[in-house]
Amino acid sequence: MASIKANARKIVCIGRNYADHIKELNSARPKKPFFFLKPPSSILPPNSGPVLRPTGVTLHYEVELALIIRKTLRDLNENDEKTAMDAIGGYAMSIDMTARNIQDEAKKKGLPWSIAKGFDTFLPMSEYIPKDKIPDPHNLELWLSVNDEGRQRDSTNLMMFRIPRQLANISQCMTLEEGDVVLTGTPKGVGSVVRGDVMRAGLRVDGKDIEEGRIEVEVKEKGGLYEYKET
Repeated sequence: MASIKANARKIVCIGRNYADHIKELNSARPKKPFFFLKPPSSILPPNSGPVLRPTGVTLHYEVELALIIRKTLRDLNENDEKTAMDAIGGYAMSIDMTARNIQDEAKKKGLPWSIAKGFDTFLPMSEYIPKDKIPDPHNLELWLSVNDEGRQRDSTNLMMFRIPRQLANISQCMTLEEGDVVLTGTPKGVGSVVRGDVMRAGLRVDGKDIEEGRIEVEVKEKGGLYEYKET
C-alpha cells in the first residue's frame, strides 16, 4: 500500500458520476466526465492513523472505487475500451473526504475548491486489490458505514460514465502515468462525520467481500494552525 502513495504522481477524481448523488447535492448533471485533483499527500494508507478534521470544517465522506494505473495513457479514444482497461494495474477502495463547507463556499463564489479536497489524511485507502479479484469493475457493490450504521451501498453499474470513457476524457487533457490513481465517483448517501466516528468501507463481488478492499478509520481533530474562515 505504501507504494500506491509513493508512486502516485497525481490523483484524478471523477465528479458527479452517479445520478442520485447529483440529486442529493443539488448539482448540475454533466454532459461528459469532469474531474478534479487531490494531492498524493492526502492519501492515508491502512493502519496509518485517523482522518483528521481541520478546525471549523464540515467533514463529509464519499466512498469510491479507485483505479491504479500501470501504463501511460495519452489522447485515448473513448471507444478503445481494450486499451483503457489494459492500462489498469489493479484497484483499491477509497474514501474521498471533503470539507463540504469550504467546497460549498468556493462553488458559490466561483473559486477553486482544491483546499476542500486536499487536506492531509483526506483520502483513506484500502490495500491494493489485484486485478484478477475484480473481473468486472462495473458490477461491484460499494458500501460505507459510520459507527456500524449503513450510509452508502450501491452498484458500480449505476455509473453514468463507464471507466473507459473516464480514462479517455482524462487522457485527452493530461497524460495518465504509471502509478496514478483515478477515483471513479461516489454513489448516493454522502454525509458528515465528527470526532470519534468510525468509518468502515469495502466492496463485494457477487455478494462476497474482498478482504483487501476493507477500510476502517476513525475521525479525530487535526489541531494545528488552520481554522476555516470565509474567503
